[in-house]
Amino acid sequence: MIELTTQIRQLEEAGMTALPALSTLYCDGWVLRFAGGHTNRANSVNPLYPSHLPLDEKIARCEALYRAQNLPVVFKMTQAAIPGELDARLTQRGYEALPPTSVQVADFRQLDLPESASVTLRETCSAEWLDAYARMNEVPSHRRDLLGSMLAALITPAAYASIEQNGEMIAVGLAVESHGFVGLFDIVTVAHARRRGFGRNIVASLLRWGQQHGGQQAYLQVVAANTPAVQLYANLGFHELYHYWYRRKV
Repeated sequence: MIELTTQIRQLEEAGMTALPALSTLYCDGWVLRFAGGHTNRANSVNPLYPSHLPLDEKIARCEALYRAQNLPVVFKMTQAAIPGELDARLTQRGYEALPPTSVQVADFRQLDLPESASVTLRETCSAEWLDAYARMNEVPSHRRDLLGSMLAALITPAAYASIEQNGEMIAVGLAVESHGFVGLFDIVTVAHARRRGFGRNIVASLLRWGQQHGGQQAYLQVVAANTPAVQLYANLGFHELYHYWYRRKV
C-alpha cells in the first residue's frame, strides 16, 4: 500500500498539472507558482520535495520573488510538506493560517453514478463556459482573462460540463485527467438554481467522462466547513484523504 505522504505528493502534482500556473519556478525542492494573483492555488509555494538550503534563507528567497511580482507571499501546506518544521517556522515569521481545505478521493470502481442527460460536455473551454463560471463566482474581468490563459495552457485531457436552462448556463464544472487521476474543479451552480441536483449531475457526468478516459482515482478539493458540499461528495462515494491549508504573510 502506498504510504500517505506519497499519495499526497501524487495528488498535489496532479492538481498542479490540472490547473497550470502562468509561470513556475523551482527552488531547491520547492515549486513556486505565479498566475497574476488568481487563486492562492496558482500563486503559492509548494514545499513538496527534499531540500538542502538553510530554511530561513530559502523562505526569504521565496518572499523576495513574490514581492517582486507584487503578489502576497503564500505557502500551500500539507502534512507531507518538507521540511517538517516549515509550518512552525512560518508561524514564527508572521504567517497566518487560512481555513483548511479537504482533499477528497474516490475509487472509480466503487462509484455509483446517476444518469444526467441534461449535462453538456465539451473537451475545449468555450467563451460561454468561461463567462458563466466568472459570472457565478463574481470573478473580475481581468482575472477572468487570467483564468482563460491558465486553462488554455492545459495539455492533459479535460472536460468542461454545463447545464443550460432558457438559454442560460446555470451550472458548470471542470474535470482534468492526469496519469490515472481525475480532478474535479470549479463545480458551481448559479444562486437561484441551487439545491435542485444540478451540481450532483455535473459531478456525475464528469466522473463518467473520467472513467471513459482511463481514470483510476477521482479527487476534488472542498472547503472543510462547506457541509452541504462535503455531504454531496460523500453520497457519491468520496472520502477525505488529507487536508491542506495556506500560510499567508501578514
